[in-house]
Amino acid sequence: MDKNVKISILCDLYGKLLTEKQFEFLDDYYNNDLSLSEIAENNNITRQAVRDNIKKGEKKLFEYEHKLLFMKKIIIQEETIQKIKKQLVEVQKNSSNKKDKETLEKIKKQLNCLV
Repeated sequence: MDKNVKISILCDLYGKLLTEKQFEFLDDYYNNDLSLSEIAENNNITRQAVRDNIKKGEKKLFEYEHKLLFMKKIIIQEETIQKIKKQLVEVQKNSSNKKDKETLEKIKKQLNCLV
């Protein structure tokens, strides 16, 4: 997984555990695609101070994930749901019972809500 995507997901999961500035800078840098210079200018601080805050925030996010494993669990859950959906499609194709097909369709819709 791309580092930018990973950090963006980790910010969603653990962002509230960071300092307000760390979260703000990470959000601006990774989600709003602002440069270090733009963030520095917007906050009247140096580019280096922005970089330091971002690096500290990244480190914290990876520490939280290492300990709590929420992102890993979510990814595994999503992969499992996708496998189940594929199996449901196969069963649905091979089923001739209309009621069973409707039930399988309802189950697929419920699984879609979890992803």
